[in-house]
Amino acid sequence: MAKQKKFLTCDGNQAAAHIAYMFSEVAAIYPITPSSTMAEYVDEWAAAGRKNIFGEKVQVQEMQSEAGAAAAMHGSLQAGALTSTFTASQGLLLMIPNMYKVAGELLPGVYHVSARALASHALSIFGDHQDVMAVRQTGCAMFATGSVQEVMDMAAVAHLAAIKTRIPFVHFFDGFRTSHEIQKIEEIDGEAVAALVDQKDLAAFRDRALNSESPVVRGTAQNPDIYFQAREACNPFYDAVPGVVEYYLNELAKITGRQHGLFDYYGAPDADRVIIAMGSATEAIREGIDYLTEKGEKVGLVSVHLYRPFSAKHFLSVLPKTAKRICVLDRTKEPGAGGEPLYLDVKDVLYGAENQPLVVGGRYGLSSKDFTPSQVLSVFENLSLPSPRNQFTVGIVDDVTFTSLPMKEEISMGGAGIYEAKFYGLGADGTVGANKNSIKIIGDNTDKYCQAYFAYDSKKSGGFTCSHLRFGDSPIRSTYLVTTPDFVACHVQAYLRLYDVTKGLKKNGTFLLNTVWTAEEVKNNLPVNVKRYLAKNNITLYIINATNIAQEIGLGHRTNTILQSAFFKITNVIPYELAVEKMKYAIVKSYGKKGEKVINMNYAAVDRGGEYEKVEVPAEWADLADENEVITKNVPDFIKNIVAPVNAQAGDDLPVSVFKGREDGTWIQGTSKFEKRGVAATVPVWEMDNCIQCNQCAYVCPHAAIRPFVLDEAELANANFETLKANGKSFTGMGYRIQVDVLDCMGCDNCAEVCPGNKNGKALKMVPIETQYDNQVNWDYCVENVKSKQHLVDVKANVKNSQLATPLFEFSGACAGCGETPYVKLVSQLFGDRQMVANATGCSSIYSASAPSTPYTTNDEGRGPAWANSLFEDNAEFGLGMVFANDQMRDRIERLMTSAINENCCSEELKALFTEWIENKENGDKTKELAAQIKPLISKHDCAYCKEIDGLSKYLVKQSQWIIGGDGWAYDIGFGGLDHVIASGKNVNILVLDTEVYSNTGGQASKSTPVGAVAKFAASGKRIRKKDLGMIAATYGYVYVAQISLGANQAQALKAIREAEAYDGPSIIIAYSPCISHGLVSGMGASNGDQQIMAVKSGYWHLYRYNPELEKEGKNPMQLDSKEPQWELFQDFLRSEVRYTSLLKQFPEEAKQLFIAAEENAKWRYAGYKRMSEQVFVAPAIEAEA
Repeated sequence: MAKQKKFLTCDGNQAAAHIAYMFSEVAAIYPITPSSTMAEYVDEWAAAGRKNIFGEKVQVQEMQSEAGAAAAMHGSLQAGALTSTFTASQGLLLMIPNMYKVAGELLPGVYHVSARALASHALSIFGDHQDVMAVRQTGCAMFATGSVQEVMDMAAVAHLAAIKTRIPFVHFFDGFRTSHEIQKIEEIDGEAVAALVDQKDLAAFRDRALNSESPVVRGTAQNPDIYFQAREACNPFYDAVPGVVEYYLNELAKITGRQHGLFDYYGAPDADRVIIAMGSATEAIREGIDYLTEKGEKVGLVSVHLYRPFSAKHFLSVLPKTAKRICVLDRTKEPGAGGEPLYLDVKDVLYGAENQPLVVGGRYGLSSKDFTPSQVLSVFENLSLPSPRNQFTVGIVDDVTFTSLPMKEEISMGGAGIYEAKFYGLGADGTVGANKNSIKIIGDNTDKYCQAYFAYDSKKSGGFTCSHLRFGDSPIRSTYLVTTPDFVACHVQAYLRLYDVTKGLKKNGTFLLNTVWTAEEVKNNLPVNVKRYLAKNNITLYIINATNIAQEIGLGHRTNTILQSAFFKITNVIPYELAVEKMKYAIVKSYGKKGEKVINMNYAAVDRGGEYEKVEVPAEWADLADENEVITKNVPDFIKNIVAPVNAQAGDDLPVSVFKGREDGTWIQGTSKFEKRGVAATVPVWEMDNCIQCNQCAYVCPHAAIRPFVLDEAELANANFETLKANGKSFTGMGYRIQVDVLDCMGCDNCAEVCPGNKNGKALKMVPIETQYDNQVNWDYCVENVKSKQHLVDVKANVKNSQLATPLFEFSGACAGCGETPYVKLVSQLFGDRQMVANATGCSSIYSASAPSTPYTTNDEGRGPAWANSLFEDNAEFGLGMVFANDQMRDRIERLMTSAINENCCSEELKALFTEWIENKENGDKTKELAAQIKPLISKHDCAYCKEIDGLSKYLVKQSQWIIGGDGWAYDIGFGGLDHVIASGKNVNILVLDTEVYSNTGGQASKSTPVGAVAKFAASGKRIRKKDLGMIAATYGYVYVAQISLGANQAQALKAIREAEAYDGPSIIIAYSPCISHGLVSGMGASNGDQQIMAVKSGYWHLYRYNPELEKEGKNPMQLDSKEPQWELFQDFLRSEVRYTSLLKQFPEEAKQLFIAAEENAKWRYAGYKRMSEQVFVAPAIEAEA
């Protein structure tokens, strides 16, 4: 009796992980977007005890880098275990050396790759084929799948064929478009697939394993006499691959009922125009083919599965003999090549063939650029031209080299009966999670097919999200964004004026708005373009105040469950009673570990989802005239022409020409201040009578959205707001004001939490944002008209003074309540006007420079931090290279100045300045002062030395070199480089933003993760003690080391940063940075205050400074700044974060043991610090001169 079909609602990564788990005994892993979730699934399943086909749990090992994962995979395969890994992009490139070895040694490993763009002029986390095309030369077989169902159906080929042929496989599919697209698919029969393993070949693999029982040597060094011949000896193995792959595809077809080949043909059997492509684009191309064949056109598609080895025989067997014109589409770019890889392969196969067709190539879809049916039509139209364009681009407007095909109007081709919906949300408001949940409810509880895809900007939580959902009665092939939805929900009221949220909404469609406005206020406040669209297209308008409901229930800003319930009730896509039942089931599954209170709050959210209201749309709205555009003064062209369109989600419409002059990826600083999104639900309001002018609110603000301003008499005269009398002798006769930037505030509550206030209460309280819009005018006045008074005080002296320095890092895309950015901002306030930054890839690089938003900015003189990102693994070396260049140029200046002095060709004034500069060359503040005097003089002097110094004048000021990154970089992938840099003795400042997880890729464990913490890749709790990076650095004896916590001890953090920069040598500061991944029970409002105080007080985090300068004075260089911990608070601290409490819920007995171990580790570490701090030092003896 045939088995009943089993359906699964999952994404491509889960489908790949499902297959990989079956066939793997060992998984060597390392996180990288968008492949990380494959490894996460494998780790979670192993922690839960899931068995592979050998009846065992997979052994999962996280390594320090992708290079390490590849090496571990190589070793594991040599020792006889079937091993897989999961990677993408630069991670795959780091594996290349080992891929050559694994292929050369004929080992059956499998690399599952969510194919992704490579960092070139800029980084992109999104999908294309640049990475996989960069490994096509390694000798690994390469196998492509184009949809979630294809991943499920065919990923096993890579494992089965690798065992059979001894050739390692790269199985790849499109990052994001397939890896993160959720589809309802048919789950493959695992038992039937497992039966396909050739046990004889598997036994042979085991027999070849390295073992002392039958020792052999592998990896010899060979000389010219034999290397060439030995290299050619592998050819028969590659010759066998196509036949083996075809065999397994046929066997899998018997199981799934879906036939695939090395190449699949779709379309008219007598097609005269054919597209060749691979990956997710093949799904959209099939839709285009259906559309054209219905019109009588003879078109077709060859989709490629086995890309390496490329079998000409199999390719030609599926290509219609009638094909006269062929277009090969590549999702990659190889500058300088005669064409992209797949194009060149196809051209080679067809060269000299009988009736050789015309072959052209084109590029599409780089960095997940949407590939739509209209683009398919453009490609086929190009093939119909008398002379089809070759080496074209499609989906963009190239008005520089004119490669692009004409853009066409989009045509809906998704098929009859497909319901489409779009949901606009704010990162971390739960919209994406709710929609994932909704699509699973629909997929798992009805006969409907479904699809979900999620588009994001590059901001962290608090960024733009748009969920694209489809469901219907037939399989969904539309691998592109929803452009003509039946239903739109806007979960963020501020988006009405930021984005065109009703664009494409079908006639008679539905629009749901989450708003704090009443129905009458909605009619008054909706933008004219929205009103007109609703009326012209007969749209039904609903409103709900989910923001207020969530606060009443106790869910804070989490409106997702309320709005999810409203969606189900309004659309009735499934019976509402069934939806409620399944939502509540999902709540228990998702939040069960968090306790009954959380479950009940979410139950209440479901029940209150019906509290929406229908708003009548007046017919006269259809005739409303456009609103007068607000004229924005002093907006640079770069902002108007590039930044504003990208921020408005219209970046796809920009032509190539706007980047003329910026081909190297250069971006201007300070664009973030033009965003003014206004997405916070609540913002602080200043109660001036309670203010003690301590400036702590500004110190902890992650986004520099609250600042102290000191106004002189003239500035006060023009101000339309109240001020306090400014404290301090330097500010006699001046006014003081704390001013909030309402539209850039993220509503995290940190400022209000840390405000000490006075006896009457706090000076800051959080209020709804809509009550404070008028206050934005006051901010504008302050930043535009109030000059900085930082020159009147020593900004490095204390916390209060530091905040009078203008932040040169503002309004970043970091999460609300981010624990990292206050440190970055503080460094910019102290040293920003001469700062250079090398930033490791990670959270800090994404919030520091995600186009179009650049939060690093300039001061009134146009000076500010110069920032660059290289890669993840090489950041320390990258920063050191900047020092090399500066040293070289400044040594040249010194040589030129010395020559100018000796040759007596300059004025006495200049010679004196040159002498003073040489004496103070390494003093940052002094060289800044001297540069201001030297520059005007040398520009007027025409001696050869002055002219050359003038050309090097940007190097006159001693740069403050900062190397910034997270713990994933510093403790793991970049540690080798970091170690070399501090060992160099060069004057660099390293800032490690320690969140104890890989924050940017989703919260995976690093060597900084403490014992007992649950993180991705440590689903059952971390078992190994946290690495002590600071003490490793201190062993050199000449490295300044500090461990700080800005929220726990503000003064110590400032002092450490000041001392580190002043130290003439390498310094490293390890900064405790609470993260949204930690799951703070008290919320992110406590991230830069109470949570850090508790961490230090309990002994979880220790504060110290290790200053080698003190040793020269006969003092102990180790200064322990933490007080004796209150160890009785340690377990309470662990229970204040979900990353610990979730382990207690899931594995209670193990959690207790691990929590005890965590406390013992903390005590052991503190005892070590204390022992060091109590050592007696004697000043080194100075030898008498001979």
